[in-house]
Amino acid sequence: MSEDLQQKIKEQGDLVRKLKAEKAIKEEIDKEVAKLKALKLELGEDAGGAKNGPQGGKGSPKKGGGGNQGDSKSGGGKLILKTAKGTRDYEPAQMAIREKVFQKITNIFKLHGAETIETPVFELKEVLTGKYGEDSKLIYDLADQGGEILALRYDLTVPFARYCAMNKVTNIKRYHIAKVYRRDNPSIARGRLREFYQCDFDIAGAYDPMLPDAECVKIVDQILSSVDVGKYVIKVNHRMILDGIFEVCGVPNKMFRTICSAVDKLDKSPWQDVKKEMVEEKGLQEDAADRIGEYVRMAGGLELIDKLLESDLAKSKIAKQGLEDMKLLLRYCELYGCGANVSFDLSLARGLDYYTGVIYEAILCGDSVDESGEPITVGSVAGGGRYDGLVGMFDPKNRSVPCVGVSIGIERLFSIMEANMTKNETKVRTVETQVYVITAQKNLTEERMKIVSELWEAGIKCEHSYKKNPKMLNQLQTCEDTGIPLAVVIGESEIAAGIVKLRSIANREEVEVKRSDLIHVLKERLAQL
Repeated sequence: MSEDLQQKIKEQGDLVRKLKAEKAIKEEIDKEVAKLKALKLELGEDAGGAKNGPQGGKGSPKKGGGGNQGDSKSGGGKLILKTAKGTRDYEPAQMAIREKVFQKITNIFKLHGAETIETPVFELKEVLTGKYGEDSKLIYDLADQGGEILALRYDLTVPFARYCAMNKVTNIKRYHIAKVYRRDNPSIARGRLREFYQCDFDIAGAYDPMLPDAECVKIVDQILSSVDVGKYVIKVNHRMILDGIFEVCGVPNKMFRTICSAVDKLDKSPWQDVKKEMVEEKGLQEDAADRIGEYVRMAGGLELIDKLLESDLAKSKIAKQGLEDMKLLLRYCELYGCGANVSFDLSLARGLDYYTGVIYEAILCGDSVDESGEPITVGSVAGGGRYDGLVGMFDPKNRSVPCVGVSIGIERLFSIMEANMTKNETKVRTVETQVYVITAQKNLTEERMKIVSELWEAGIKCEHSYKKNPKMLNQLQTCEDTGIPLAVVIGESEIAAGIVKLRSIANREEVEVKRSDLIHVLKERLAQL
């Protein structure tokens, strides 16, 4: 099968090259290129296939595609260099932005008194199963390595709950920034990957209602307002309100979670499609679905809560409790100064099984565009909620620890920021070098090294050329290209006089500085930048 495909790929590749050589019309070339890509994709699937093991994503030879890299061969047997499907490399400019944002988020977490932990990148499979509802199919299983059935972590919340139960932790405010893995259908441009970072903040412990929950909403607001991603809204809802809606609409108890999973798709699909899933796929009565539809299309603030407290929904005891909690949450959000960005939205469901109370999700308002002017849609950029029963699921005595937390979808934020950088042609410094040590004449490498060593010892970020006799112009060009603000210039006359020349790269001004005063003067100049 694969040999036939390889021959077809070779023939199709020859045709594409022939058309390009003949300068055929673009539409014809594009049509044949599409056929070539389809054949390559089919080859990847044939090689990787559904039986390719638990990592089992189907392959795609194009850049950013999937499959096992070791099996990525073209028709001639040549290795096709690519990243696995749903993963990507990051260039220095991208990493410079990422590091700054990670630091900004970490500082906000620490501002709220959080400490950090680390957990393994893989867990026992049984720890992860049964926690994610219909999304459990997205868990990456690992091959049996000698007795333990393992899987890559799907999020940071379940491992945190396992950690609390295992270490008998009953009170902690923790943050955790790490990679997670999902066999999702990836979209690099929208920041939907199979390997990606999550930035989690969670508060575990028994406290008064809505105080920790409101702080989590405030943290989301602080993070999104600190990065350049445009307008956003933080949607909030309550699992008890949703369960109350299902109750008064006539949904059987055993169907609550599966109907909740359908409601969770309202941010991507119109109501008619969601209703069709409820009725035709999940077996819900059509009149019950219609009654649900009346509720889940409502959104507002305190006035909506007051309206619902006077409606049939208030006849449900659990819904009434959820509405009272939501009223308190919105009040606290106002006190924290983030109420203007918060919306009570009854369509918000969050399909994960472990949520028990308040749930929230941050959505960008869609005013960001790429360099061609097309809108960038990335969906949810943060989400979380209360999960009071999750820790108890791991405790032998079922001792529960109330928890609430939020997860920042950092990759989706980066996709917006990268598009903005490209559109604005923003130049990013990829190094933090403050000083470049330059020699103006030959055979002064050792003198240069002495100065560099002194600056390093003083904590000043500096570099010099790795050539023994570099040209003066090339050294100055390095400073220009990498944004290094200051240069220390030495020659034979400066060494004999016990001085150096301190040059400002931006305006090319030079001043003479005594060698003994160099560290002090440099620190003063750097403090002014």
